Amino acid sequence: MKGITCIALVALALATGSASSNTQSPPGVPPEFTHHRASEWLNSEPLTLAALKGKVVLLEVWAFKCVNCLNSRAWVDAVEHDKASAGLVVIGVHTPELPEEKAPDAVKHAVDRLGIHYAVMIDTDKSYWNALHNQYWPAFYLIGRDGHLYGPVLGEMHVGEARSQQLEQVIDQLLKAPAP
Repeated sequence: MKGITCIALVALALATGSASSNTQSPPGVPPEFTHHRASEWLNSEPLTLAALKGKVVLLEVWAFKCVNCLNSRAWVDAVEHDKASAGLVVIGVHTPELPEEKAPDAVKHAVDRLGIHYAVMIDTDKSYWNALHNQYWPAFYLIGRDGHLYGPVLGEMHVGEARSQQLEQVIDQLLKAPAP
């Protein structure tokens, strides 16, 4: 799927109240995080979906040597900066593409070098990637206040581009929705 098509899926899910069936969980329910040890999380203690209940979450599936992921960094940082005060939580899911991306110390070094300060789950075994049935880097998923999973939106995102602005509008809609 390409840009606008993926965003249209997100918008359709919002309009109809149905979400992506692209998970192993029941349709619309995001899979629980698959890593529970402190050593598998950076910038945060291990998170759970229950701890995020009532929040809007942007999940960013990325790898630190993925050029498309690196090209999306400015957009992710801008969205987090602009929308965190409204309740957006960004969580990185680092899933390695290359062998050298598998070492947790290498991921920590990359997170530090890139100035990432939001929570990052280290998904070395690709268990969360598989739970999402994900196939691409980068991929973006939203979890609404309603607990539903929306997405995926695939590929690079850039500040000011039309598809990025469309996804930001969806995030804004989710942020305006009342908490359950």
